[in-house]
Amino acid sequence: MSDRIFILGAGRAGLGLARAFRTSGCEVVGVHGRLAQSDTEATTSGELPDELSHASVVLVAVRDAQLESALGQLAEGALRQGAVVLQVSGSAEPSMLQVMRDNGHPSGTFHPLVPLALPDLAPQLLRGACIGIDGDSEARATAERLAHAIGASTLVIPTGAKGLYHAAAVIASNFPTALLSLAERTFVSAGIDAPTAHMAARSLFLASAANLLHEHGVAVLTGPIARGDVATVRLHLESLADQPELLAAYRTLSRTLLPFAREQGANRVDVESISRLLVDPVI
Repeated sequence: MSDRIFILGAGRAGLGLARAFRTSGCEVVGVHGRLAQSDTEATTSGELPDELSHASVVLVAVRDAQLESALGQLAEGALRQGAVVLQVSGSAEPSMLQVMRDNGHPSGTFHPLVPLALPDLAPQLLRGACIGIDGDSEARATAERLAHAIGASTLVIPTGAKGLYHAAAVIASNFPTALLSLAERTFVSAGIDAPTAHMAARSLFLASAANLLHEHGVAVLTGPIARGDVATVRLHLESLADQPELLAAYRTLSRTLLPFAREQGANRVDVESISRLLVDPVI
């Protein structure tokens, strides 16, 4: 691949993407952040460096609140003629992208559908992942090329649907972490020590994730709601009665499983009984 990549933003996403591109043999001409970082791979800070003018693609990997100012900085920088500008946010629609287009720079989105919390893991996590893309035709073509270079595939974000698209991404990437923490707390409430609780919750989560590699969610759903087990759901609600936060989470999430239980063929009367239990106080 002949693209020369400059990354504006040296946070976890920017560093993770830089690591993934370099691991795949792509040329990263620079990574630029607000602050010097001596403990990470080479980055620059302060004024935009000369390396920017050598880039055919600029990835803007800053926080959403900083996007407009970062793009404004780019617009005033020494960008190579025709350089493609891709922002990494999955939810933002920065107005400065149109300014970049007006200045002759094809622009769009390159949003990794991967939680880039640990830059060292980025090459592994991005291989086989999806990248959400949008923008004008040249920007999308460039985004597809970059995605394929790191072993990822792409999906086009429908026009006007970034809110729903990003909500789905947050549900898939952030909510499991929250649920794992709630499961650990519930194990601890039952009297299990914290390290064992973590191990138990983690092993259950990883086993569920492994099942999802082979089937869609509904097909691998297990547990009392999937089988219409009214008595066990009642027991859970009674056991959580003195922990309002956990009880509220259990009720809300259990209700989302009811349509799937019906799809799996659970007894309709039992499913309706569970539905009432999840709304009415347990007596």
